[in-house]
Amino acid sequence: MARTIQGIDGLKELVGTDLGYTSYRTITQDQINTFADATDDHQWIHVDPEAAKQGPFGTTIAHGFLTLSLVSAMLPELLPVEGVTMGVNYGTNRVRFPAPVPVGSRIRLGATLADVTDIAGGVQVQVNVTIEVEGATKPSMAAEILFRYYR
Repeated sequence: MARTIQGIDGLKELVGTDLGYTSYRTITQDQINTFADATDDHQWIHVDPEAAKQGPFGTTIAHGFLTLSLVSAMLPELLPVEGVTMGVNYGTNRVRFPAPVPVGSRIRLGATLADVTDIAGGVQVQVNVTIEVEGATKPSMAAEILFRYYR
């Protein structure tokens, strides 16, 4: 179980800390299809298992932005923050999708708390994250994610 970070001072104490890895979760076709419906991105490499068998990956793959969106669901396992009034996603400095996430893959998130900068009423936190497919040689997603936490 990850430590619980106590407020803004606790975040500042962790700058440069490798937060480790989350537990694995499986990417399902239902999850991919739901994301396709929500974003109106129904490209066959995501939603057509029969066509995808003949495609470059041999199966359907998760959308890159689905993979990115899972950061918000997975990161609290590594960075649970208490003692703040609010935390919000602020954006990204950089996102890359170097490898696909095939349907049925087990993925996990790794994170490093890279920076904490004072802002009016709180701090801006940069977390460098990767999402890896179990057994893969390179990450499927790498990003610098920004969050803001307020006192």
